[in-house]
Amino acid sequence: MARPEEGSLGRRLTAARQARFRRRNNRTGVEGTDASHPAADSPDTKADSSYPQAGPSLPEPGSEPGAHDTAGASVPPPADPDSTIMLRVLRIPTAARLGPRRKPAPPTVARRVAAGVTARLAPVLQGLAPTARRLRPRYPRPGRTGWRRWTPSWRQWLGACLTLIAVTGSLLTVLYVTTDIPEDLNTYATQQDNVFFWSDGTPMARTGWVQRQEMPLKDIPEDVRWAVLAAENASFYSDPGISLSGVSRALWRTVGEGDTQGGSTITQQYVKNVYLSQDRSVSRKLTEAMMAIKLDQQMSKDEILEGYLNTSWFGRGTYGIQRASQAYYGKEVSELNVSEAAFLASLLKGAGLYDPTLSADNHDRAVERWSWILDRMVEIGKLSPTERAKYKEFPEPLKQSQVYDTGHQSDYLVELATQYAKKAAGISDKQFDLGGYQIYTTFDRKREDALTKAVTSARQDAEERDASTAKTAHYGAASVADDGRILAVYGGPDHRTQGFNESNATTVPAGSAFLPFVYAAGLENGVTTERGAPATPVSPDSLYNGDSDVPVSTPEGPYWDRSGKKVTAHNDNDTSWGQISLHKALAHSVNAPFMQLGMDTGLDKVRLTAEAAGMLPSSMGSQVPALTLGSSTPSAIRMADSYATFAAEGIHTEPYSVHRITRNGTDVLLDKPASDRAISSKVADQVTEALTESFVTQHPDAAGESAQVAGKGGTTEKDTAAWYVGTQTSVSTAIVVYRMDLTKSLEPLPLKGVAGSPATDVPYSIWSSAMSPLS
Repeated sequence: MARPEEGSLGRRLTAARQARFRRRNNRTGVEGTDASHPAADSPDTKADSSYPQAGPSLPEPGSEPGAHDTAGASVPPPADPDSTIMLRVLRIPTAARLGPRRKPAPPTVARRVAAGVTARLAPVLQGLAPTARRLRPRYPRPGRTGWRRWTPSWRQWLGACLTLIAVTGSLLTVLYVTTDIPEDLNTYATQQDNVFFWSDGTPMARTGWVQRQEMPLKDIPEDVRWAVLAAENASFYSDPGISLSGVSRALWRTVGEGDTQGGSTITQQYVKNVYLSQDRSVSRKLTEAMMAIKLDQQMSKDEILEGYLNTSWFGRGTYGIQRASQAYYGKEVSELNVSEAAFLASLLKGAGLYDPTLSADNHDRAVERWSWILDRMVEIGKLSPTERAKYKEFPEPLKQSQVYDTGHQSDYLVELATQYAKKAAGISDKQFDLGGYQIYTTFDRKREDALTKAVTSARQDAEERDASTAKTAHYGAASVADDGRILAVYGGPDHRTQGFNESNATTVPAGSAFLPFVYAAGLENGVTTERGAPATPVSPDSLYNGDSDVPVSTPEGPYWDRSGKKVTAHNDNDTSWGQISLHKALAHSVNAPFMQLGMDTGLDKVRLTAEAAGMLPSSMGSQVPALTLGSSTPSAIRMADSYATFAAEGIHTEPYSVHRITRNGTDVLLDKPASDRAISSKVADQVTEALTESFVTQHPDAAGESAQVAGKGGTTEKDTAAWYVGTQTSVSTAIVVYRMDLTKSLEPLPLKGVAGSPATDVPYSIWSSAMSPLS
């Protein structure tokens, strides 16, 4: 074999020499370079005698016996020994290079925990990595065309669904574990009294609305129990406390549609009744479900059903099946039949919607649900078809039970304030029945006493004159301030025997007490006597024909009624006044000028002016000439409020009876009554001046010259009502006297002297006594 050239011998080391070289270095701590090291490749590399040596000198290449080249042949020593000298590198320990060695700080607890978790999860994550790579979306998806390039694969859909299930399950598990039930399962926020206060802050009345009487389940008939179960939760004895489909449906409706109806088992309803608030939210629904599951494991089904039947609201201020039975049927729960029980069960869906005595619509709903509950009992095997066939007629409950039983006038005040409080504060019947409210009313104790005393005296006088006529007499009265505050009302002789409030009744016409609104409409809008012509202003001094029986005219001629007769205006006692100013006509209550003024102004404008002043649209009469003579039927409260608009210089404020509400010391948000300008201040002053002259003309010695008193009486065409409405300073009071036999009809009867002679004597007498002193 040919001998390799000397240059190649200097540039390359055999495998055996390199191996020995590495073993020697390992023993001496010296690192050598291999054949690829630049120092070994260069034939000009020289050993540096000044470089520190880490061990014994290496022998010259080729000095050891048995040296061979890469082909296995013996390699003779090179001609130039220096060309094979190897560069030796000193291995310097790390500690020597970096200085004194420091002891590493011990790992923190968080680092140890993280390390442990990482160590445990590492194998799992490594195993899931291929799956994750396959599930990782790749968009657009390779190998797909069109819209399929952008749709997830079935693996991705599966992964998303499994993840959602896992997360949802974990959240529900955490919620279940963290939800606690109060230790005392009988804890319940019992009813509190509602307290009503006079305007001076002193207590006026205290009402305990909620009535409850605990009844053991054994004393509640089985038919009654199953009527409730059929209506609310037929699977009660077999379900785990919740209905998964029902909860899902309720949550869907809550989130998707803003509705929280449905989905509750009896256990859930019981939990809501005794442990939770009545707010409607997803969180409350989930908490309710978790508590229901736990409660179902801690209590027997009979215990839960007993608690539910004793805490549920049935309307009419009653909580519990026993009180509901007494309120609606006047009997103990043990005496109920299955038909009556089915009706009471229907109330659990909402007593305000299913109490048939409240409205015709309620009655229809109640009958429909009552029938469905009985059919449902047959369907679940708790009522035989034969027994069901016996109940074809709806078991009509008693009329609305009396909430108050004192019999005093304050009962009417409480009723009026309650209605306003619920509306203005947005309080439901159920919330109000739970109690705890402090209602601060606008009623003035002194004015209320004076008004009640005056009406009571008039009643007694009427009974002494003619007991049979006085038996059907009614007196409505109310005092309202010019800022809308209702200061006093007279609602009737006894709330226990007459539930409706006479001060708030819209049953009889206003008669000539309506004339100021016609006068105000004319002054405010002007008149039009020619079709299409612009309105012409009128003033208090404008003259009109004051004769009785004068035909009412339009721009086209006389006004004809539907029977083909000319409509004429009639004055009291058919007195004719000739040409008379509007101011004087109002002061002397002359009807004829105002009937024509109403036509000239426009009956629509008259109606709008009266409504703006405070009259309810529902009480307004038909838009015919009779409207100007008081065919409308306002209540005493609304008539007083409307006259107060004149005293308030044309500003009308909706009448209100409550100015503040608190619940357990916390203020309840209360809507403020609306205030709007009804007529200009100038027109209001002109009306007040005419009413002041009317009062002075009719009662010249009743008040001093400095007294700010204005008012007028009102009579009707058929003598069915007599009014007196007047204002002293800033308070207006309206008195109405009429007759009506409520046992026969709602048609007003002739007064037959009940109102005195002249016909406004009694109303004025009551008014002056209530407003005294008039100085």
